Amino acid sequence: MQSALVIALSLHVLSSVFWAGSSFALARTGGAGGEQLVFPQLGAATIAILTGGYLGHLVHSGSFGTTEQVLAVGAVCALIAAGVQAAIGPRALAALRRGVGNPEDLRSRIAGAQRVAAGLLGIAALCMGAARYI
Repeated sequence: MQSALVIALSLHVLSSVFWAGSSFALARTGGAGGEQLVFPQLGAATIAILTGGYLGHLVHSGSFGTTEQVLAVGAVCALIAAGVQAAIGPRALAALRRGVGNPEDLRSRIAGAQRVAAGLLGIAALCMGAARYI
């Protein structure tokens, strides 16, 4: 079980760092280059969410104390961030590729989704960091 925990934790951290880091960068740059990162971000989000659920099962199963409640808030924020990115990114990217709509407006929608996701992922990261000490 120790090796499963280490592998899951490693995958969770690596995918989360990419997901949040690229979201922060795209939010800061107004979505510049966001078209190339829509699907890699969603892939990283999927891995982060699945491994986070698995880690929760391994480490926190059977209790819902303060630590688990703080982690749950972070998990909900991450799920909402993934939902925002999944709802806006692929549709805007498809419209850009088809040449439908104003490219600036579509890129602005991607940037807006990245800003919302970055804020939510920031909260999720704070929750993960603080959960152990609460």
